[in-house]
Amino acid sequence: YFREACPLGFRCARLSTSPLSAEKAPAMTSAVKPIKKNAITDDYKVTSQVLGLGINGKVLEIFQKKTGDKYALKMLQDCAKARREVELHWRASPCANIVRIIDVYENLYQTRKCLLIVMECMDGGELFSRIQDRGDQAFTEREASDIMKSIGEAIQFLHAINIAHRDVKPENLLYSSKRPSALLKLTDFGFAKETTSHNSLATPCYTPYYVAPEVLGPEKYDKSCDMWSLGVIMYILLCGYPPFYSNHGLAISPGMKKRIRMGQYEFPNPEWSDVSEEAKQLIRTLLKTEPTQRMTITEFMNHPWINQSMEVPQTPLHTSRVLKEEKDAWEDVKEEMTSALATMRVDYEQIKIKTIEDSTNPLLTKRRKKASNTMADPQSAAH
Repeated sequence: YFREACPLGFRCARLSTSPLSAEKAPAMTSAVKPIKKNAITDDYKVTSQVLGLGINGKVLEIFQKKTGDKYALKMLQDCAKARREVELHWRASPCANIVRIIDVYENLYQTRKCLLIVMECMDGGELFSRIQDRGDQAFTEREASDIMKSIGEAIQFLHAINIAHRDVKPENLLYSSKRPSALLKLTDFGFAKETTSHNSLATPCYTPYYVAPEVLGPEKYDKSCDMWSLGVIMYILLCGYPPFYSNHGLAISPGMKKRIRMGQYEFPNPEWSDVSEEAKQLIRTLLKTEPTQRMTITEFMNHPWINQSMEVPQTPLHTSRVLKEEKDAWEDVKEEMTSALATMRVDYEQIKIKTIEDSTNPLLTKRRKKASNTMADPQSAAH
């Protein structure tokens, strides 16, 4: 619905009498940067230059009028989900390894009420493009360790404030500039979720007063999704191809789903012959099939391969060569990971609901029985 961005298309939402979205968005909490109601074009020059495509639309290049500084603009149709994304991303913004939100505007765009998110511009491009473009300079295991530590810092910050990102993948990892000292940052909070247990345990039918031990901690499922992503990204960093692959050119084939569920992957030679055993062991603990058995972000950050990177060998890896040779397949690799994460998010939602329903807790059984009797006999419910 955005079509091409028109710099003159933004209007102050406050002054308009145009019909707004039927879904009433909640008021922003104090955890969120105040939303500006004036037209974004008062403060920024909006261009039609597309910097990237997020899950919810284009990211455009814009310039602050006062300073001439370049920023990135993401546009979301205003609704509860969009406000949630902005709120969680804003809470995460203090982290040095997460793309920072600068401003948020509520404007009308083509008669629709939109949220316009101004973010720092990440001129360095995607993580793997940078490795692919290295030329003859070898990419080493120690460099892979440093990169994983940067990504880990972002996840550690999020998990500490009870946010699961749930979409950690190559295209959401961007460098701040093309300089060697550039920071690697995580972006796109379209699937981010608060993981506090009172949110996680609510089901459509009831919220239990008491929860059996096997039901506790479903928030671990959401966080473990991020840990699985760390495992996949680390694997690709060390060899140039993903641990799980799809057959028959499908985005995610039944075979690939099965391999992910069964944890079927290998460390084939020659790419893995010189990679340290510590690195392989760390990947094994991240890609465990049972989500609750995967290591936590704290355990990951305390692992010697991460927190003692000066001890990690400077072994030259095959990564940049493989990424170059398989350049044509890279879009497929990204699509497969996107599909795998989407499947995982759905599966974990089902696991959480199923866990509560399968609980043997007597209080839950009694409540469930009472609820089903009420539904079976509507007249008794009326009295």
